[in-house]
Amino acid sequence: MSRFARSREPGQEQRATSLELFYDLVFVFAITQVSHLLLDDLSWRGAGRALIVLLVVWWAWNYTTWVTNELDPESIVVRLVLIGVMLLSLLMAVAIPDAFGERALLFAGSYVGIQIGRHAFLTWGAAGHGTLERERAGRILTWFAAAGVLWIAGALVDDPARTALWLGALAVDYAAPLVLYRLPGRERLTHESWEVETAHFAERFQLFMIIALGETIVITGATTAERDIDTPTIVAFALAFLATAAMWWLYFGYVATIAQRRLGQAPDRTRLARDGYTYLHVLLVAGVIVAAVGDELVIAHPTEELSAAAAAAVVGGPALYLVAHALFRLRMARSISWKRLTAALACIAVGLLAGFMPAIAVATLVLAVLVGLIGAEYAAEYRRRLRGAPSPLERLEPPAEATTTLGA
Repeated sequence: MSRFARSREPGQEQRATSLELFYDLVFVFAITQVSHLLLDDLSWRGAGRALIVLLVVWWAWNYTTWVTNELDPESIVVRLVLIGVMLLSLLMAVAIPDAFGERALLFAGSYVGIQIGRHAFLTWGAAGHGTLERERAGRILTWFAAAGVLWIAGALVDDPARTALWLGALAVDYAAPLVLYRLPGRERLTHESWEVETAHFAERFQLFMIIALGETIVITGATTAERDIDTPTIVAFALAFLATAAMWWLYFGYVATIAQRRLGQAPDRTRLARDGYTYLHVLLVAGVIVAAVGDELVIAHPTEELSAAAAAAVVGGPALYLVAHALFRLRMARSISWKRLTAALACIAVGLLAGFMPAIAVATLVLAVLVGLIGAEYAAEYRRRLRGAPSPLERLEPPAEATTTLGA
């Protein structure tokens, strides 16, 4: 047991604390930096660099979330550690626009400092000698150190060597949970070595979705504020906002609740948390970021035809978001969301027509696809209720237990 573990009373759900919400503010800025990095270079190279940076930002946030799922943020020591991690995260975010240039060492060094510093504390500061917690943290720290060598080495050389080394570092970082941080000569850990508190864990990832969607709102407002307010701009502004609202609806309408319920009932909770949240949620976030870039392009040039790269952003963001939803459902529920996959294909079809219409027309069709998807899912739910069939959430409700009244 960690010296600073959260208290876990039977039947009591843990919730995100004010310190965790304060910590998340850094990542509002970081996600905005990632979207601007992509916007500044709408090419395959730019998309690849933005993806690398996003995966780094996500991995820094993700591990802190796993840690705070076990540690008590109300502890003074844990608070100080999180504030230190927050400071390094802010430095990392500051370096993002020039992460592949003069600030490469600041970017990579901040990231390595976050990962190694946090898990050094877990290994020697939080966990007791000979405990499972120390064994786990020590192995994760070893993997971070191995990847850290590649991160720092990449920061010290120029492209293409930098990109190659950083891709290798990402491969090490992202492979580690899949092999449960295995080390030669050490007994293998199992998924039961970690215990996930469902309510807090799911809530933290839901809050990151709010961060990503909020960044889209910020870009929509900021881009509109810089332009002359005419009719096309107002229409583009409204389309961007409504598309963001539709993406919120598609996740928080029922997906978030059902996924949390399934996670809580899963016999292999740690593996499901890793796959569905740690890995697949970054695809959802990537879809929202690309959609935000597309929104900015439409607001900036509402009556013009989009370039191929701009059209790819406008339709590709929502399409990626919907595909990520389908993958999330496949992992969490082992079923296929044909409606969302069809909607993703519809977004791509809109992209094929983008060269023949102005930007606001493309955005209108994408919004129509999202709204149509929401309507189709509600229609399916209405038909299910007419048949008297339970909803997906109701099917996850535990069966009512028969009660016996004594003395009646």
